[in-house]
Amino acid sequence: MKTETRRGFIKKSAVVSAGLSISAPAYIKGFMQNKPNDIINVAVAGIHDRGGLYGGTGHTANFTKIKNSRVAAICDADENLFPKAVSDIETLGGEKPMMVVDFHKLLDNKDIDAISIATPDYWHALMAIWACQAGKDVYCEKPLSYDLVEGRKMVQAARKYKRIVQTGTQYRSNRLSQKSIQLLMDGVIGDIYLGRGTVYRHRPSIGRVADSSVPAGVNWDLFRGPAPMIPFNNNHFHYNWHWYWDTATGEFGNNGVHAMDRIRMAMKINVHPVKISCCGGFYGWDSDQEVPNLQAATFEYDNGKIMELEVRSLYTPEEGGLLFFGTEGYAVLGDSFQTFMGPKKEPGLNLTVKDLEPEPVRDEYETFRIDYHFVNFLDCVRSRKQEDLLADVSEGHMSTSMMHLGNIAYRTGRKLTFNGQTEKFVDDDEANSYLNRQEYRKPYLLPEEV
Repeated sequence: MKTETRRGFIKKSAVVSAGLSISAPAYIKGFMQNKPNDIINVAVAGIHDRGGLYGGTGHTANFTKIKNSRVAAICDADENLFPKAVSDIETLGGEKPMMVVDFHKLLDNKDIDAISIATPDYWHALMAIWACQAGKDVYCEKPLSYDLVEGRKMVQAARKYKRIVQTGTQYRSNRLSQKSIQLLMDGVIGDIYLGRGTVYRHRPSIGRVADSSVPAGVNWDLFRGPAPMIPFNNNHFHYNWHWYWDTATGEFGNNGVHAMDRIRMAMKINVHPVKISCCGGFYGWDSDQEVPNLQAATFEYDNGKIMELEVRSLYTPEEGGLLFFGTEGYAVLGDSFQTFMGPKKEPGLNLTVKDLEPEPVRDEYETFRIDYHFVNFLDCVRSRKQEDLLADVSEGHMSTSMMHLGNIAYRTGRKLTFNGQTEKFVDDDEANSYLNRQEYRKPYLLPEEV
């Protein structure tokens, strides 16, 4: 891939976009002539859900639609997903990608510049580390890691091999979130002492499913990867793997990370909490599910500030959102950003996306359902400026670690004390045992040193 300065790339994009806004869509095909060396070849690993079309906003969709990138390969343990994924890419104007089941074939392919990871949580670290070692840049879905130790190793690998690694916490690229967070950082409600995130998303019962034979076209060994091997069960396959401790981080990691990532930004906290507590349970359904469908956690910091997170997958009258409590008022961030000031809670700001300053290029991306988070990643792949990433791997590790700490407090059933420098719990062997998978299944081993 030909290296280009970020300034030059942005300048070129701005010139092109000026013409695009008049007459042409933001698709690669039929829009502009690309020299082969100008194109970033991306391989997408995990194409069942977010990694595929995903209503036009998934990984393959974005890397097909964004100028100067293409989906060169797709990878999944379920070959049955390939025909639709290829059809979706071609329908969006892309070329037919290479299809592989074994992830290692992507690492050995010198034509692949970057790997986009949308596999189950427990595969993220291995794939990201291997990709960095192979000289590939990485876009990795949230939660960044399956456990805290894996997250730290991902940061180490990115730095050691000088790779661009973006975490898929895409709300950081949301224009309303960006404006709201900046206002909060600037003190619009004074000093924020408490941030509260609520994630309410109804999840139906997965029921109880008996073991069965492995479906044709599914490599069950590869799908399970580093997780313990079990007989094939449809409740542990595709999306339902989210609800078991040996493969997932529960709804905390699945969606809670989006809330706490933005709260942490607004409160300007870039360290681990020192005290963590979490309660909850599983209610309402008779099913195989192991992770709770209600959790409420409190994170206390050494500067006295507090963050709270509640995730609820049951029936609820609210949709959730973010609350910020400051010394001069409080603020609510959801579909709009509102502030309420003083003891009388007098309305202050009430911002929606329509109130933001026009940004023609960003508006253009949104019109064609291109997620700017992917654009930012590709921009940094070209510039090699890790500091320009909106969600660098180190930020992803810090926010994802909060989810791991909350889950560990829930599973141990007590308030925990954490040393952020060593990234270990204080005098608590049981809690520390949850910081890393106790045994990785061969040959899917996490490197001791990256």
